[in-house]
Amino acid sequence: MSTAWYDRLGVFDLETTGIDVETARIVAAYVGVVGADGEAKGVSWLADPGVDIPVQASAVHGITTEMARANGRPAAEVVAEIVAVLRALLSQRVPITIYNAPYDLTLLNREAQRYGIEPLEAPAPIIDPLVIDRALDRYRKGKRTLSAAADVYGVVLADAHDATADAVAAGRLAQAIARRYSTELGDDVTSLHSRQVEWSAASAADFQEYMRRKDPTFASSGAWPERHR
Repeated sequence: MSTAWYDRLGVFDLETTGIDVETARIVAAYVGVVGADGEAKGVSWLADPGVDIPVQASAVHGITTEMARANGRPAAEVVAEIVAVLRALLSQRVPITIYNAPYDLTLLNREAQRYGIEPLEAPAPIIDPLVIDRALDRYRKGKRTLSAAADVYGVVLADAHDATADAVAAGRLAQAIARRYSTELGDDVTSLHSRQVEWSAASAADFQEYMRRKDPTFASSGAWPERHR
């Protein structure tokens, strides 16, 4: 029996101090591999980001400054290990699933640079269920959060905003989408990576055109899977 690209997926998710990828710091992370049966094995981290965790961020992921300082490892060590594990998976051509990849990959890139760690270079292949879902079910109404998409595709997400739960759910979601749209997505994961670059750019352009009806200066970046300075 032949193996599909989505039968073995890497998964990656971060919990952080904020939404600005240029300034936010990593608080928690998970990298693992989800098999064809949806079962996952991986590594999780808790980091001391070296800065206070805003109460707004703690309210989302449940990790306070005190918790991170007491139980987290030095951020530089954590960032180095995350990069190393992802690099090893990518060197084996294991697709890495990341929901809204530009956020996590760009933030990881900035953290690596902050601590003098060699960043991932043009990471590929990446699977982003957000980009794929938007492209294949373009006119579906409602939110496009991980939790909302999981509901649509019948994926259980019991502990949203926990790095492990979110990463594993994203992997299972990618598998569910791939099985539903196997004809449209095909069996070439390298080609699918390239198509996501195009889909993300097109989606951002459409959103920018819509928003400029209200604000002529509005700009939306469609760079994927990582944003460059």
